[in-house]
Amino acid sequence: AQIIIMIIMKAAASNVSCSIFKQACRPTATMSSVPIFGISNISSSLKLRDPTLLAAIGDDDSSHHHHQEKQHGVRFPILNPAATYDEIKDGSSVIATLESMVQADARMLIEKSSDALLSWRDKTTGLKRSQILSRWSELVKENAHDIAQIMTLESGKPLNESIGEIAYGTSFLDYYAAEAMRSNSAGGGSITPTPFSAVDGSPRGKILAIQEAVGVTAMITPWNFPIAMITRKVGPALAAGCTVLLKPSDLTPLTAIAVQRLAFRAGLPQDVFQLIITDRDHTPEVGNELCTNPIVKKISFTGSTAVGKQLMKIASDTVKRLSLELGGNAPFIVFDDADLQKTIQAALTSKFRNAGQTCVCADRFLVHESLEEEFTSRLVTEVNQFRIGLGITVNTDGTTNPNNNLGPLISDTAVQSVKEKVEEAIAEGADCVIGGSTLPNLGPNFFQPTVLRNVSPSSRIWKEETFGPVIAITTFGTEEEAVHLANDTTTGLASYIFSQDMDRIFRVGGRLENGMVGVNEGIISTATAPFGGVKESGLGREGSSVGIAEYLETKYMFINS
Repeated sequence: AQIIIMIIMKAAASNVSCSIFKQACRPTATMSSVPIFGISNISSSLKLRDPTLLAAIGDDDSSHHHHQEKQHGVRFPILNPAATYDEIKDGSSVIATLESMVQADARMLIEKSSDALLSWRDKTTGLKRSQILSRWSELVKENAHDIAQIMTLESGKPLNESIGEIAYGTSFLDYYAAEAMRSNSAGGGSITPTPFSAVDGSPRGKILAIQEAVGVTAMITPWNFPIAMITRKVGPALAAGCTVLLKPSDLTPLTAIAVQRLAFRAGLPQDVFQLIITDRDHTPEVGNELCTNPIVKKISFTGSTAVGKQLMKIASDTVKRLSLELGGNAPFIVFDDADLQKTIQAALTSKFRNAGQTCVCADRFLVHESLEEEFTSRLVTEVNQFRIGLGITVNTDGTTNPNNNLGPLISDTAVQSVKEKVEEAIAEGADCVIGGSTLPNLGPNFFQPTVLRNVSPSSRIWKEETFGPVIAITTFGTEEEAVHLANDTTTGLASYIFSQDMDRIFRVGGRLENGMVGVNEGIISTATAPFGGVKESGLGREGSSVGIAEYLETKYMFINS
């Protein structure tokens, strides 16, 4: 996935900073013959090789039948963020429409998840769960063409990035398929030497620490990584023997529906992994049900710090276990001995993938004063090569072309937020070297890749996470100054250091108040490493063997022999 993303950022061959592809397929609504989750009006731009990925699961899909019977009548559209103003006006920006679940549906699915827990937790082996996860991963890879299309159309990210995310997402299924059979998973544990002695002085008894599944889990995932945020949470939970309720973002639920369909084909019992699809208006009541229902024992959430704090408060009444992956504001520190070629490439991949809409994006660029001019000049040369526009072209025969390497932001609200921060920074004295404006000729959700220099550390674009394609640069003179600027934030997710001095790398890396530190690298996420932050960036870790521990309880048992 890292290699693919790096290729994307270097793939530009044109000096034109933005373009629109006239041959791009524009959505035309057509009714789906068989609905799922009340799905209808599936766009003809979704030229899937397997249309059943967004069709009915089957007559035995009880959750589907229940949902159809409720007929709440509340429907919401899934929109293509890359749509033009004309497409929004004529309605062709709609990829599909779904029926929203409400609190009563969530409560019913929680009960079904509880009913399924006994058979999944206690009557399947780690080997069996491993085999299902492995087969699920295989099916996702086999259907990568379709899933990448769905992901690009509903999230806006370039097709090559969607393909890279599928590789990244399935790596968690592969990893936790292996973890399901290891001694640190459910049913495993340890034996500790007993401190107790019998009358004759010999050891008395056995001390056992046994790992057990937490139970029913609820997960809330964001829109920026529609598949990877699912597999990173669901993979370890299922491996541990937990049942899962997943509420994907209301902006990107179609990827979740397709991925769930493949999980069932892999042999996963349907009530073990259930989706709760809601619109934005019903999300608070559904979230409240997940956080307050005593059946749910664990909440895992990826999203904003503000929402994470609210979930913590609500979930505290039932003392649920929490995993929270919240906001970031990553520093990107370039020391005077940095390899500039490597640093520039890392800056491009870290900042501009998914148009800057990732929690570990480099936000605050701290460049040594001796390198700032050259760093900025070389960076602008690369940024000027970006091709901006639709993430995918779908040909009439169903084949696809990737075309662009920078897509839209997720919504016009996101664009407005970025625009305001850029304008404020310029008003406060920052210099806009390139970009800085919206791209209305492409649509309401496009913003130019932007580089600002001389940014004040007191400006909002520096102090707050910016989910957008903006590089904000300030300079430093000493190591102490760089560390102070980097740590001067309430968040602490990721950080990046660029230097050839190993003493400095370990010294600064140890002082940075972040859960993750990338050294001479801009993309550090992997299934085999623990992902998470400190301070207000969250609680717990995802990925690695630590990730499965988030879904396990340790039971102490003493056996007197």
